[in-house]
Amino acid sequence: MAESAMLEVALRQTSPIPLDVRFTCARRELIALVGPSGAGKTSVLRAIAGLVRIRAGRIAVGGETWLDPAGAIDVPPHRREVGFVFQSYALFPHMSALGNVAAALGHLPSAARHAEARDWLRRMHLEGLEDRRPGALSGGQQQRVAMARALARRPKVLLLDEPFAAVDKVTRRKLYAELAELRSTLDIPCVLVTHDLDEAAMLADRMAILRRGATIQLGTPEDVMRRPASVDVARLIDLRNIFAGRLVAHEPEKALSRLEWAGATLETAHRPDIAPGTPVTWCIPPSDIVLHRRDRPSRGERENPVRGSILQALRLGDTTLVALRPDTAPSATLYLSIPSHVAMRNGLQPGTAVGVSLLAGGIHLMPWDPTFA
Repeated sequence: MAESAMLEVALRQTSPIPLDVRFTCARRELIALVGPSGAGKTSVLRAIAGLVRIRAGRIAVGGETWLDPAGAIDVPPHRREVGFVFQSYALFPHMSALGNVAAALGHLPSAARHAEARDWLRRMHLEGLEDRRPGALSGGQQQRVAMARALARRPKVLLLDEPFAAVDKVTRRKLYAELAELRSTLDIPCVLVTHDLDEAAMLADRMAILRRGATIQLGTPEDVMRRPASVDVARLIDLRNIFAGRLVAHEPEKALSRLEWAGATLETAHRPDIAPGTPVTWCIPPSDIVLHRRDRPSRGERENPVRGSILQALRLGDTTLVALRPDTAPSATLYLSIPSHVAMRNGLQPGTAVGVSLLAGGIHLMPWDPTFA
């Protein structure tokens, strides 16, 4: 790979594509841009590659500036050392796999191109398929050819635009593993666009949540998924357990705070930055709601216990999705996910009375949102 350094992106404009995006991506780091359709994810990739005109901002790799409209700098796409893997792969249909990769090697002498292209196809586990055209390759094989072509340019930045969207689930998991293995050999920043939160969590070192062209949270997958910065982020990552409450007290000696919700007082992680009496919106991932066993109570049931009745127990293979109506908050619904054998053992069905614990470490407090009042 070419010697590279940190990618710096700062884009801000109101038209024609609204953007307010700022992030850095270090060498050997993969950052995922996540958000709904129309959030601006692909526009950011295209801006880095120089494929769209940006009115204000800055894009740089190391000491080299690719975009700075204020300084009249806008390096054309063919001079930006970028490897780009498109969702459709964008392979030349009339060329073989070898020809597609060799087409990216115009910087090498003609005699060296095929040898280099063969080496990249080998690295992407495509030995023996060099002479096949894209139409004779599976979706996973086409994706590998596209990746080989992108990397053959020895880019300073690798851009991946929904690269796994067109393949089946089994192939996708194989490609995830191959990308993770390949990354250990890459010394460049990688930016991945995806709408799949699980994909981002598995592959990315950090993820940026985009909404209407703006970054609304940037952090590690664990930080974003478990500690959303706002209700907007919580909704975009599909957290359904979002409620209104009031922080009522701090107990620093126990490293906890107390949250009032629907007539109950819950323990949460210590939040000294929030004054007692402050209304908040709070959330909890389904994985931090623990079902009490009906046949064998445990000591852990003392942690934020909530009683209620089952509204729905929907079995999806090995997992059962449970909706629970708390006795003290009949207008609210708690959602949890449990192994199906646990649901069967506890006889869960609509109307069943059960108890759960809301783990204090999973309760996350966010700024007050009046829509949950």
